[in-house]
Amino acid sequence: MNIREGNSELMEKIQKLKRERNAIILVHNYQIAEVHDIADYMGDSLGLSRIASGTDADVIVFCGVRFMAETASILCPDRIVLMPDINAGCPMANMITADRLRALKREHPKAQVLSYVNTSAEVKAEADICCTSTNAIEIVKSLKDVEEIIFVPDKYLSYYVSTKANHRFIPWNGYCPTHVRILPEDILRQKKAHPEALVLVHPECTPPVIQLADEALSTEGMCKYARASNASEIIVGTEIGLLYRLQKENPEKKFYPASEQAICPSMKLTTLEKVLWCLEDMRYEVKVPEEIRLKAKKAVDRMLQ
Repeated sequence: MNIREGNSELMEKIQKLKRERNAIILVHNYQIAEVHDIADYMGDSLGLSRIASGTDADVIVFCGVRFMAETASILCPDRIVLMPDINAGCPMANMITADRLRALKREHPKAQVLSYVNTSAEVKAEADICCTSTNAIEIVKSLKDVEEIIFVPDKYLSYYVSTKANHRFIPWNGYCPTHVRILPEDILRQKKAHPEALVLVHPECTPPVIQLADEALSTEGMCKYARASNASEIIVGTEIGLLYRLQKENPEKKFYPASEQAICPSMKLTTLEKVLWCLEDMRYEVKVPEEIRLKAKKAVDRMLQ
């Protein structure tokens, strides 16, 4: 049996169990190609959060990392939220804790706390509002009567948003290990190899990388841009998993990774076998405690509004 035939058999089993469990499968853009192919919905954190909040499925299988499954649990307390691999965490989200955020709030009592969605439920419970890379600038601009903003945990996204707003930012010293692997010389090398290509990078990249880009966009923003653009070649500065979706949706265009090193090990933990096993055994449920959920939901609801 070759790999394709094996995947086909696994996919059939997953589809059968999905019907039996009344389950949906949400897949983040950074997942591996075979997991992309079983998605009911695919997207970034914001898009998948909205889908989770509106689904009538009994079971949500979240193919991503833990904070995403927690967000689904926050929004859907009456649903079973499963992760195929419970060890799939976000290193950046782990760089800030609720205790550290509370200490920072005490130092800046007048500041509003803007939490990137890439945080734990406990951290979101300490925030005033959440954001994603898609809507961060829009969220900040909506905070008209606020002078100071504590932004956690990504210092590079914080810096990027601060250049688009008039607020004073108090950033946490966190970062995405995957995006900081993309270096200015990677962009310059790819631009030399593909001089006609546009450069799209994620705002979690470092400022020197963003300065070399034509646009800084979320993963969903990149997908929309690629569909609408007349460009036939695009250099993509984000986790390489997105390239599979971009190529699939735009077969007539060429996409090049800014860096082959931009791989998130946590995002690659989910496999078809693990999706099947979690549906078979209904294991690895993510459930946010009610007290934390209610506090965190206020910040997430403000974002979704």
